[in-house]
Amino acid sequence: MSKFTDLNLAPALLQAVDALGYTDMTPIQAGALPLLLEGRDVLAQARTGSGKTAAFALALLAKLHCERSRLQVLVLCPTRELADQVSKEIRALARFIPNVKVLTLCGGVPLRPQLASLAHEPHIAVGTPGRIGELIEREALRLDSVRCVVLDEADRMLDMGFLDAVRGILAGTPAARNTWLFSATWPAEIRALSAQFQDAPVTVAIEDAHEQAAIEQRFYQVEPPDKPDAVIALLLEHQPASCLVFCNTRVDVKTLSDALCRRGVSALALHGDLEQRERDETLLQFANGSARVLVATDVAARGLDIKALPMVISWELAHDADTHVHRVGRTGRAGESGLALSLVASRETGRVARIEEIIGAPIAWAKLPSRGHSLSMPAPAMRTLAIDAGRQDKLRAGDILGALTGEAGLQAGEIGKIDLFATRAYVAISRARFDAALQKLRDGKIKGRNFRVRGL
Repeated sequence: MSKFTDLNLAPALLQAVDALGYTDMTPIQAGALPLLLEGRDVLAQARTGSGKTAAFALALLAKLHCERSRLQVLVLCPTRELADQVSKEIRALARFIPNVKVLTLCGGVPLRPQLASLAHEPHIAVGTPGRIGELIEREALRLDSVRCVVLDEADRMLDMGFLDAVRGILAGTPAARNTWLFSATWPAEIRALSAQFQDAPVTVAIEDAHEQAAIEQRFYQVEPPDKPDAVIALLLEHQPASCLVFCNTRVDVKTLSDALCRRGVSALALHGDLEQRERDETLLQFANGSARVLVATDVAARGLDIKALPMVISWELAHDADTHVHRVGRTGRAGESGLALSLVASRETGRVARIEEIIGAPIAWAKLPSRGHSLSMPAPAMRTLAIDAGRQDKLRAGDILGALTGEAGLQAGEIGKIDLFATRAYVAISRARFDAALQKLRDGKIKGRNFRVRGL
């Protein structure tokens, strides 16, 4: 079974699959989806970008009873960014099913609007363990009708200290439920969680060797004082359209992002000190092509799903080998080749041995490129335009596209990704046309109304 049409899916789901351009299933979809549709508990090994979200989204939508205005599905994610992405995917696959209500319930945003939304129960709730637990304690979220729980990126939730919260939430759900657990790695805690809360789970482990083979790993001996110059030399040599640089600390994120900006490299910083709006705007600017480089800690980058990411750099080796594997797996997706470059100081030799053990082969040492050339990185192709209106204002992507291609006079090819939030919208505009588009929208209207428009 390799195609979605081979499955016994409802016409509305097959229509959504077709509209999204899905034809052949990915390995994790082919391995897990038939089992999920059968109502089996599943313990699946799947990394970000494997197609796992579509797998469990199709299965939970297939089992949904829309006529019942009760919470039936709970999806737990480690970060708000991942929860937002999962919610979007579920909504996209549910587009031809009437009256499906999906709520995203995460921390970092005001609680009151979420409490108001819960006055009418959703069919599906997607959220982080902390906020879901808080809503349960307030008795705003009831679990008595939940028929399916999904743990997405379960190993990351454990890494972030959510194990007790996850256990508490699962313990409050009915015993007669499905539990679907997706994790890139299977530490002992994951297996213990599965043993406690899953009923005869079927294990689905997909060999990623074909994807790993497309990723070239290189390691460079570099001491800390020389690392900023080393990152710049690698960026100048490879000229990636986009690159994610991992740092272990917020201090290193700031040090490197400042150094890159001083050298004229379009770089953004992502770390835990940012306000939620700043995090959102940083992530979407990188995702829509408005910045060439994102410097981030591992935790801050969770949930970031960039399908075409040609290069990742580790400023410092990850503290554990599993996290290193996660970093490497950010590149080389969907059959594309990828580069994973790691800077290694002499004090990190112990981590090298652990990485060699987990990949089962000696690492490949390389020599840094010459830094004597005067190359530079071109500016990113896009810039981001922000509109202070969103879904709550009944604003749709088509409204923004119409305003830009109509009165503003842009061609469709000059407009990139459009991101809609509850009270804000963002659109990537070709850099050459950005100033004209900004002025036209400031002077004109969108959907017959004036909104504040600004550039990021």
